[in-house]
Amino acid sequence: MLRNIWAVPVRINKVIWLVAVMFVCTGVFAASGMNSNEAIEAALRAYTVGDYAKAVQILQSASVAEPGNAEIHLLLAKSFYEMEERDRAIASAEQAVAIDPKSSVYHEWLGRTYGEKADHAGWFSALSLAKKARREFATAVDLNERNFSAMQALIEFDCSAPGIAGGGDDKAANEIEKIASLDVAEGHYARGNCRRQKKDFAEADAEFTKALASNPKSADLVYDIGDYAMKRDQPDRLLRVVEAGEKLDPKDPRGPFYLAAAHILRAEKLTEAEQTIREYLSKVPRRNSYPSPAMAHYWLGRLSESQKAKDSAIHEYEIALKLEPKNRYAAEALKRIKKQ
Repeated sequence: MLRNIWAVPVRINKVIWLVAVMFVCTGVFAASGMNSNEAIEAALRAYTVGDYAKAVQILQSASVAEPGNAEIHLLLAKSFYEMEERDRAIASAEQAVAIDPKSSVYHEWLGRTYGEKADHAGWFSALSLAKKARREFATAVDLNERNFSAMQALIEFDCSAPGIAGGGDDKAANEIEKIASLDVAEGHYARGNCRRQKKDFAEADAEFTKALASNPKSADLVYDIGDYAMKRDQPDRLLRVVEAGEKLDPKDPRGPFYLAAAHILRAEKLTEAEQTIREYLSKVPRRNSYPSPAMAHYWLGRLSESQKAKDSAIHEYEIALKLEPKNRYAAEALKRIKKQ
């Protein structure tokens, strides 16, 4: 009976609901006394501290009042991206591109949202989404060849994706030569990252060493090398990453985390390392480009192992796997220590 009651007026009800939402959102935005720039700044503050839901609330109200502001939709896309609301991230990024199709950054982020969706889709859907991601990365680079993060995303795609999805080593090789001609550090990173995709770790090591020695200008580039070094138990490289990263952004929380991992690998300053990682867990917002909470617990497990505290190590590895069931580092560590 309920289905029959709602069947006829459902379209009218949706219209009424949408009008009500627009009225409420506009009222909230106006009542706050913020203009669009102030709203974006407030949303960015919320985003920076990891309060993505609050950022979305502010931005959605702002978008009703100013639907043609592409920056609002970009930050919405980034917020939804971090919240793992992939369809909404795509919709927001598409809206940003529709408003300003000449923005390299907007196309880059549309590519990233398509790529993230592809990583969690079935094979057929993933193939279509992957092609869309590559198209957006390529467009971003065409619009601005010095958008290095977009070019790196394109190179990584072409190094790792099969030809059926649009990837290819020949494409990647040309792109690597191009970025190397524009920035030496970016070129070495691109070569190293491509070799990482191929599991040629010796060559990746060599290129990443050169990248760090070539005055890199991107903290994300530096700390991605840190992620590589952390996962391959390379304390000396981690220390070089921390040194380079602090020059670029001394407040970036990834630096202290990677320093703590280096100390654990060297079995030194363990009390300080534990304090750093626990502070990271309690204070640092979850971000796609940051070490995950699961990796933090994994390193606490490694620390406990170095102190011969087997039960504590098992506990930390189990927490890591509860947070990230597919975390192979924690899974392998737990399997190893239970055999001892």
